Amino acid sequence: QVKLVESGGGLVQAGGSLRLSCAASGSFFSIYSMGWYRQAPGKQRELVALITNGGNTNYADSVKGRFTISRDNAKNTVSLQMNNLKPEDTAVYYCNQQNSIGVVRAWGQGTQVTVSS
Repeated sequence: QVKLVESGGGLVQAGGSLRLSCAASGSFFSIYSMGWYRQAPGKQRELVALITNGGNTNYADSVKGRFTISRDNAKNTVSLQMNNLKPEDTAVYYCNQQNSIGVVRAWGQGTQVTVSS
């Protein structure tokens, strides 16, 4: 059974940067896609970025050019580098692990990101 643990959230001023990390336990990390999602108060959880087992990436339009997702299969980690943060990026950020057809295997517990104006 896989367990995902996020870290790196916090409070930052608009225009600043944060780097989120997600560490996965379990085997065969490299064969799965990894995603970052976020949920703001009163809103639905939304996809922020996804990286496939082959390294292909997909981003929400709202973060393109500002956020970068990457993975380190040797360390079983996926990261989200967030630059030029905006107040509307404020949310709880979750990582998940998906199989090749998008079925979610696990979610992390989430990490709070707050961007002040």
